Amino acid sequence: MAPVRWLHFLLSLVALLPVSRAQSCWRNTTCSGPRGTAFPGPWESNIYAPSSRTVSPRRILSIASPNKTADYEESIPYALHMDEAMVVFDFGVEVGGIVTVNYTTTGPGAIGMAFSEAKNWIGQSSDSSNGAFKGPDGALYANFTKAGHGAFVMPDHKLRGGFRYMTVFLISDGPTCVHIENISLEIAFQPTWSNLRAYQGYFNSSDKLLNRIWYSGAYTLQTNAVPVDTGRQVPMVEEGWANNGTLGPGDTILVDGAKRDRAVWPGDMGIAAPSVFVSTGDLESVKNALQVMYNTQASNGAFDESGPPLSQKNSDTYHMWSMVGTFNYVLFTNDTEFLLKNWDKYQKAMDFVYGKVDNSSGLLNVTGTRDWARWQQGFNNTQAQMILYHTLKTGSRLAKWAEDTKALSGRWEHQAEDLRRAINEHCWDEEYGAFKDNATETSLHPQDANSMALLYGVVGKDRADRISETLTQNWTPIGAVAPELPENISPFISSFEVQGHLNARQPERALDLIRRSWGWYLRNPNGTESTVIEGYLRNGTFGYRSDRGYMYDESYVSHAHGWSAGPTSALTNYILGLTVTSPVGLTWKIAPQFGDLKSAEGGFMTSLGKFSVSWEKKLEHYTLHFVVPQGTRGNLTLPYIRSGEEPSITIDGNDIYRGVYYIDDTATVTVSGGGAHKVVVR
Repeated sequence: MAPVRWLHFLLSLVALLPVSRAQSCWRNTTCSGPRGTAFPGPWESNIYAPSSRTVSPRRILSIASPNKTADYEESIPYALHMDEAMVVFDFGVEVGGIVTVNYTTTGPGAIGMAFSEAKNWIGQSSDSSNGAFKGPDGALYANFTKAGHGAFVMPDHKLRGGFRYMTVFLISDGPTCVHIENISLEIAFQPTWSNLRAYQGYFNSSDKLLNRIWYSGAYTLQTNAVPVDTGRQVPMVEEGWANNGTLGPGDTILVDGAKRDRAVWPGDMGIAAPSVFVSTGDLESVKNALQVMYNTQASNGAFDESGPPLSQKNSDTYHMWSMVGTFNYVLFTNDTEFLLKNWDKYQKAMDFVYGKVDNSSGLLNVTGTRDWARWQQGFNNTQAQMILYHTLKTGSRLAKWAEDTKALSGRWEHQAEDLRRAINEHCWDEEYGAFKDNATETSLHPQDANSMALLYGVVGKDRADRISETLTQNWTPIGAVAPELPENISPFISSFEVQGHLNARQPERALDLIRRSWGWYLRNPNGTESTVIEGYLRNGTFGYRSDRGYMYDESYVSHAHGWSAGPTSALTNYILGLTVTSPVGLTWKIAPQFGDLKSAEGGFMTSLGKFSVSWEKKLEHYTLHFVVPQGTRGNLTLPYIRSGEEPSITIDGNDIYRGVYYIDDTATVTVSGGGAHKVVVR
């Protein structure tokens, strides 16, 4: 062993234990999370979440030779001296929280610490997060005036919400040597959980890449569930970063990104909340995120575009996403107390947005033009029409669940049908085979509106088939470019497209797009290899929106953004085929789509109990097992083995002939009573 390394080894034997403030849960929060996983099994090897709330780097990554790695045990402690003044520690996955560094120094100087989600931005200045758009965030410094042992603990307001790489460097005018004895991280996300691996849902299939993608979405959503006092500070700091803003009620809340913005954005929850339900099951964070939107609702009924302290306004689409999020949360929980508490405000929100519908055209006139990042918004924007249609449809169901006596359910259902007819009359481009971006003449056919048209059932089968095929014209080898945000690939909008193809019963296209986009990022050695990214460019760089002048530098992009977690719910709800259709699963649907997979299994937990499905497809038949809680009722929608040929079906060994509904190469059977069952289709 080299003399310097031998010295490091000796010092490690006498180093003080790492300074850590980790508790069973984050700080003084109540440990209300689950103690263990609901579905133990070998698929847990795909979970990216660590087994402890206190973690250390997995290895050293040499900045001089990025592909050279060393085992953690052989590399810690590590010495910083004049000819080797910088070392990069790799935590292996996206992490976030409070860092502690224990060190011994031979003289005066300082050590700096910088953080990065992506390998591209490793260096002595952290990637960008503060929102001031003046460049990288810089570094934190621990100063020392003499030789001896020291311990640096990151100040609470300097909590780093998301990073994988930590660069430690020495600043000294003399021959000072610093020995890094220990680095530990107190994880801040998922603050009410003592066991970060206690997932309440699972997914496993014959495709290992799809399995990893499912779990990368789930882990991203964990990193986006944060303590309510760790939001990005507003007004933004000019230098460095500050994460001490108050986000909302409770102990935990769902935000848009781990590194930034660390604020509630209801549009994100259009994708994030359903994926939370089928994976981690942390609906407490979803509830608190929705409640803050009701708490800050304007007197005219308008919801803010984002939660406090950011509190941006003037977005009709994000206003409606708060309403859709309300539906999703009540569907997954049957939390009628939450629904009734906010029901008057929900009605006021509906009156506000539907009041913008033009009587002559029947279309929404968009005046709140802030949106997800698309290039333009306003007038009769077609994407907004699709969201309003879905808002009316889900509102109609909420009115029934609230046992409303004002005939609101029927009124909103009628308004939804009127809007659907108006959309198809004024916004459809027959020659192109898709919807235009607006009711006016335009050559733009957006990804968002057309994906949502498929997902929300705004069109019949013929138009759905055309849209599904036309959307593939935007595809590149690494994902779908959004025409409404040229040269950019948005996994947020692509999440709607994936689900849209599946709703149009095009599983091969959906799986292809998942592998192209999410597979490309998950296997990208410059990314986190554990989470889902906010967006990226067609050329494969991470500068989402940087080419359009929105962002100061490419390092601002979030590499752990819950709005991109769509494949997690899509694989469960459509490929596995398991969904709940009324609160907490009193009614349910199982409608698998095989694509090119040979098998899949998965499930999730509700307050009624466990729901699980597994299927295996052979050449001439397939077998499906499912378990649902007692007292529930649902529909099995079973694909034909051979197109156009009605299959034979047995359930628990009994031939099924009566009560089968055949349509579009599927056979639907109603099953009542719950329990475990075996289905064979030939």
